Amino acid sequence: MSKKTVVVGMSGGVDSSVAALLLKEEGFDVVGLFMRNWEETDENGACTAEEDFEDVRRVCGLLDIPYYTVNFSREYMERVFSYFLSEYRAGRTPNPDVLCNREIKFGPFKQHAKELGADYIATGHYCGISHEGNVHRLLKAADRNKDQTYFLNQLTQEQLEGVLFPLAPYQKAEVRKLAERNGLATAKKKDSTGICFIGERNFRKFLQEYLPAQPGRIVTLSGEDVGEHMGLMYYTLGQRRGLDLGGRHGEEGRWFVVGKDLKNNILYVSHGDESPLYSRSCTVEGMNFIPFPPKEAEFCCRAKFRYRQSEQNVTVRRTGEKSLEIFFEEPQRAVTEGQYAVLYDETQCLGGGVITSAT
Repeated sequence: MSKKTVVVGMSGGVDSSVAALLLKEEGFDVVGLFMRNWEETDENGACTAEEDFEDVRRVCGLLDIPYYTVNFSREYMERVFSYFLSEYRAGRTPNPDVLCNREIKFGPFKQHAKELGADYIATGHYCGISHEGNVHRLLKAADRNKDQTYFLNQLTQEQLEGVLFPLAPYQKAEVRKLAERNGLATAKKKDSTGICFIGERNFRKFLQEYLPAQPGRIVTLSGEDVGEHMGLMYYTLGQRRGLDLGGRHGEEGRWFVVGKDLKNNILYVSHGDESPLYSRSCTVEGMNFIPFPPKEAEFCCRAKFRYRQSEQNVTVRRTGEKSLEIFFEEPQRAVTEGQYAVLYDETQCLGGGVITSAT
């Protein structure tokens, strides 16, 4: 019986390196595939993709597996980055990592892997998956602190078919130990942060290259003019830093962003009082259910409104094929338009959609 081939998305990081290691140990024919999705150098003039590919080369050499590179820069620009810019232009705060997964990693990448002869594809995501016939469920990872199902909430059944997540049962510390024990070059490499495939940047400077800044007034909810903002796109709901309002209204309490008026280019802030940041419900569009929509028009579950948040008890009311209203058991702070509301039960991710308003 011939071995099954699995193509692993290799990023040059420790997680995908260990995913490849584990699959080889399981007896698969493993192939590494590195994606180039951004052509620029970073703000220091360094091409981080070259450094990452060198790490992929080292790891694949040590594991004695073939590796390839593929360029999806055009697809990334058309499917992910253009949306990223349009959302900021509209005053919302998008999450490009979610789109990256739906539009690139489990789209063109998966297709290219099949052309390389893949029976399966795999990534270094911290999540699990179950395949029961034609039904594919997205499961939480053993390491709940690292669980990345939030970023995969838009994947369809077709995209989840034939996918493996080898890191599902592992804690992050165990993954680093496995890498070190096996002499992988990425064992102590710092985890990547920043914009998906673009990396860490001075965010304002980076955004200014694509969207011209439009300074405007900073106003309290009572109508008092307290300063000037650099452009609404640079601020997000609940933000405390970078407002340059220190000393106004005395030293007691902090300033918070509590709203935006795109039409009049006004940034609304509150001093000390966080109550305007709290909401009891939100509306969601573009809902993707995993594995399929529930039969009930209304049901209870849990939800997250940003990645680094504990799950919250909610009641969900379906208002259309892909639209919802979500009612919170406890008021939630800074539920932000453009981010994703992601639903969960005890063991799995039930899907998610884009937050369009919070009240």
